[in-house]
Amino acid sequence: MSFSYYGPLCTEVYDHTKKVGQSFNGDIEYYYERLKHCEGRILEPMAGSGRVLIPLLERELQVDGVDYSPEMLASCRQRCEERGLKATLLEADLQQLSLPERYEAIIIPGGSFLLIENREQSLNALRRLYDHLQPGGRLLLDLFLPDTSSDGSCFGGDSTFHLPDGDIITMEGKLVEFDLFHQYKVSYLKYEKWRNGVLLQTELQRLAIRWYGVEEFKLVLESIGFTNVVVSADFEYGKAPSSSNQKYVYEAVRK
Repeated sequence: MSFSYYGPLCTEVYDHTKKVGQSFNGDIEYYYERLKHCEGRILEPMAGSGRVLIPLLERELQVDGVDYSPEMLASCRQRCEERGLKATLLEADLQQLSLPERYEAIIIPGGSFLLIENREQSLNALRRLYDHLQPGGRLLLDLFLPDTSSDGSCFGGDSTFHLPDGDIITMEGKLVEFDLFHQYKVSYLKYEKWRNGVLLQTELQRLAIRWYGVEEFKLVLESIGFTNVVVSADFEYGKAPSSSNQKYVYEAVRK
């Protein structure tokens, strides 16, 4: 069985654990406060199934969504339709992103940027995002430092998810690669869907996380050409980071 990239079972778990409008540590409120005066269009790459995108649309911001996973986009599209929202949702690889629009702001919430495993690809993604901003446009994204122990505690272990229709999805995670020097971890996740004790479906996912030091990522942004980089902790604008268990929000401006 080959690995999927946010396939059907992963998407079901994602939808179950990351509901529309579910704010983590106040992140949705933070992004809205920083974006509420935007008059132009906003882009959310790696938009997933709309946890953040939909609340921003409901607050009458103009937000387009992009994701690499067709399953995620299908879920997001359905959620928008259920709420009577019209959204531009595009399937695209961030590495080859080429849209006709230039945006007033681009956001990547939820630490999703850390899912870009290869360092050169992460730099290329930032260049693509830079090119899709208007002059003076802003990039906003948040990162975190994962548990840097090599015992598997961050991605190991089992989880069980009880779905509203009575089905059950179990997830088993195993840490298979850990490199503190190169700042990445790789886990294999196995999803199994059960109904009344009968196995219906199995799905494998390879999940990689690459992390960055707080000051390191600021230098990365500046190397791309971004200016006026502000790093804030725990979704409080201007609050200086002070510990490794905080979320770090970056805001940077295209020249």
